[in-house]
Amino acid sequence: MARIAATEDRLTARLKNRLASLSPALRRVAVHIDGNRLDAMTKPATELALALGISDATVIRAVKALGYSGLPELKRELAASFGKGASPADNMQRTLSLVEGDVEQTIDFVLSAQQSGISQLAAEGVRARISSAVRLLEGSPRIAVFGVGPTAFLAEYAAALLARNGRLCHILRATGGALADQLLHLAECKALLIMAYGRAYKEAAVTIEEARRLKLPIVLISDSLDQRLARYADVTVPAPRGATEHVALHRATAACLEARIVGIAAADQANALATLEKLNELRKAIAPASTRAF
Repeated sequence: MARIAATEDRLTARLKNRLASLSPALRRVAVHIDGNRLDAMTKPATELALALGISDATVIRAVKALGYSGLPELKRELAASFGKGASPADNMQRTLSLVEGDVEQTIDFVLSAQQSGISQLAAEGVRARISSAVRLLEGSPRIAVFGVGPTAFLAEYAAALLARNGRLCHILRATGGALADQLLHLAECKALLIMAYGRAYKEAAVTIEEARRLKLPIVLISDSLDQRLARYADVTVPAPRGATEHVALHRATAACLEARIVGIAAADQANALATLEKLNELRKAIAPASTRAF
């Protein structure tokens, strides 16, 4: 079988050659830059440092440790390569090429990317968006949760957690024409929680259009903040999926969902606790040792 040709830009090559030799602090910055290339290309060192809770001097040291003369050179390189070679096959091969098949490097890369994603969620501006999303959803007794492809499993997970906390849920996970059948029930819901990444694909766009027609509040979780989707959402929460142009990782999305759902439970404790008590009663009734009489 022919080997899939993946685009390896200069930043990827520099990370591949130098990542293992960086200190933990510099490695964290390097992975953050790779995973947030648009930010690295458009923001000053002070803002990049703020997102990581470090000094801007550490950001500059990391950039220079990757072989750049400074942040301006890195920005020029990112501008030249931004958006190229973004297919899933390219992304996976680029990631595998970076870690060179070394298990320890792979673990370090994934953990650093996940840590960077969680750090971004903890930033003041993103925390404020998560709080706004909780306030928007807490008054909705029935919530529609949208996610297709790999994100469909996260939609099911979110729906299960919401159900345990006293919220009825409707999952929108189908693609193509099958989604139309699921959208018929959107009118029964009081809010839409949608996870959509990358481009504004048809299923996400049609779901948001239908939610707007029904005048439902919309919370969007996305890594791209594509304005064709984001401008129609009441609250948009950025949740990175690992390093840009590398294999997608979903820890930040899951953490964003969990923070939001526990926040909803905190805002409506009586309902959440009553539902969990009922769950416990049902578990006892189903347990093999049950002596329930009929």
